[in-house]
Amino acid sequence: MLDENAQTELTKTMSGRDVAQAGALCYRRNENGGVEILFVGSRRNGRWGIPKGHVEGGEVSSAAALREAFEEAGVAGIVDKTVFGTFSYRKDTSSNRYHVAVHLLQVSKIADKFPEKDVRKTRWFPLETALREAAQPGLRMLLSQLECVGV
Repeated sequence: MLDENAQTELTKTMSGRDVAQAGALCYRRNENGGVEILFVGSRRNGRWGIPKGHVEGGEVSSAAALREAFEEAGVAGIVDKTVFGTFSYRKDTSSNRYHVAVHLLQVSKIADKFPEKDVRKTRWFPLETALREAAQPGLRMLLSQLECVGV
């Protein structure tokens, strides 16, 4: 796991075709104590993933992850400042490679209105289903590690 300073340095060294992003792995416990994961649908292809996006200048990745979670899914909660893990992916329409620093976010609030409400679908999945539905292989790997850390 990278701390915030290491992540900031990583962000500074990436340029050109490498793009730094932050993502929020949003979770909650259901009434039976099981873990549920919140996914958002891609605007391009509808595939399921986590809220993620660019880290703004001077912003730490945990703050960016929290911001993206609200903008894309309308959720707020407690974000872990430590990077839980990372994954990389390419978009179908771009030659860029996106590197995502993922933070755990324990959801405590869901807003009725949020910036991308009309352009994104959101859905809660039991962890076992989320493992199958996640679009990126790297995200599936991170999801498989959740049980090991006691989430």
